Amino acid sequence: MIWVVCGFSAVLVLVVAILATKLHQRSRQLTYIHDKVASILNEGSYERVLLFSSDPQIRQILTDVNLLLDHAHRTGARYANQEKEIRHMLSNISHDLKTPLTVVLGYSETLLHRTELTEAERAAMTAKLHDKTQEVLRLILSFFNLAKLESGDVELTMDRVNASELCRLKVLSFYELLTNLEIQVELSIPDEDVFVRANEEALERVLDNLVTNAMKYGADGKVLGLSVDKQENGTVVISVRDQGRGIPEREHDHVFERMYTLEDSRNRLYQGSGLGLTITKRLVERMGGSIGLHSVPYEETVFSVCLQGG
Repeated sequence: MIWVVCGFSAVLVLVVAILATKLHQRSRQLTYIHDKVASILNEGSYERVLLFSSDPQIRQILTDVNLLLDHAHRTGARYANQEKEIRHMLSNISHDLKTPLTVVLGYSETLLHRTELTEAERAAMTAKLHDKTQEVLRLILSFFNLAKLESGDVELTMDRVNASELCRLKVLSFYELLTNLEIQVELSIPDEDVFVRANEEALERVLDNLVTNAMKYGADGKVLGLSVDKQENGTVVISVRDQGRGIPEREHDHVFERMYTLEDSRNRLYQGSGLGLTITKRLVERMGGSIGLHSVPYEETVFSVCLQGG
C-alpha cells in the first residue's frame, strides 16, 4: 500500500513538474511576444514575430499578431501614400489656381488704372477676365466634388438607365466641338436599347469626362470612338477610344490618381485639373462598376467602363 501511495505521489510530482515547466515556457513565450511587438511598434519596423512553439494556442496568437502587424503596416503605407498625394495635390492646386488668378489680377488692374483704353479693348479684356474666372470656378468645383466623393457625402440613386441612348445624346452634345477639331466619330452602339444599373447623372458625367479627355489628349489622332457592348455574363462595357498620343505603359497605374497629368500637359493646350479621371473612377466604383485602360500611343487608347446590365 505504501508503495502504491509513493508511486502515485511520484507521478503527481512529475505531472506538476511538467505543468510548471510548460507554464514557465508559455510565460517566457508570451513575454517574448509582448516585448517583440512593443519593439516593432516603437521602431516602426516591418519585422514579424517569429517563434517556434508546440503550443497550438501560442501558434494561433502568433498568427493573429502577425496578421494585425500586416494590417497595421498596410494602413501605415496607405496613410503615408495619401499624405504624399495630398502634398502633391496641394502643390498642383496652388499652381493651377495661381496662373488664372494672376491673369485675372493683371486684367483687372489694367481696367482700373488705364483710362485711355477704348471700349473695344475694355470689352476684350472683360471677356478674357470672365473666361479666367470661369476657369478658376471649374477648378474649385473639381476639388470640391472629389472631396465629396471621397468622403462618401454623395448619395447615388441607382436606376435602370438606357446606356445606348445616353451615349448617342452625348456624342450629339459634342458634335460642334468634334466638327471644329475635324475629329471623325466612330459609333458602335446596338440598334436595340441597352440598359445598365447606374445613376444617370453620374454616368453622364463619366461620359463627359472620358469624351473630353479623348478630345483633349487624342485630338491629333482625328478619331473618337464610342461603343456599347453587352456581354454574355450580363455586364455592359462602354468604351471611349482615340488614336492620339496615348499614355505610356509606365503611366498606366497612375492615370486615375489625384492630380495626375502627363508631363507635357502643363502646356495650356492640354491643361486640366488632373482630377477628371480620378472623379470618373470614383463615380464608376460608386455605381458598382470598374474602369480600365488600354493604350498604344498613336494606335489606340481605350477607356472601358464596365457596369451591371439593367
